[in-house]
Amino acid sequence: MGLDATVTDIEDWATGRANTTPETTTVTTTVRLIGTLVCRTAEESAVVTDQLPRHVALTRAEPGCDEFEVTPTEDPLVWRVEERFSDADAFRAHQARVAASAWGQATAGIERRYQISGRE
Repeated sequence: MGLDATVTDIEDWATGRANTTPETTTVTTTVRLIGTLVCRTAEESAVVTDQLPRHVALTRAEPGCDEFEVTPTEDPLVWRVEERFSDADAFRAHQARVAASAWGQATAGIERRYQISGRE
């Protein structure tokens, strides 16, 4: 009995009417990252503007990437970041790719203020 079990399946199992026991099911947790990328100078902001299109395209193509948005705010030095990955493994793979990427190297000194939920 997996995640697609019906109410009847569960009731039958719980009352002993079923001939099987439920399978062990691994529940995956979506990982969400929300926050800001804060540039100190117009030069850093220009780096973000230059590098961002490729970074977004590569990230959205990653397995497990459900949402990835980096948008400018009213402050030209601040960018809003919203990410959602299907599970912790997909998020870790994304982080590893970013660390080794042109984006990761070009923006390494730019402040990130992120809140991450769901990672294990």
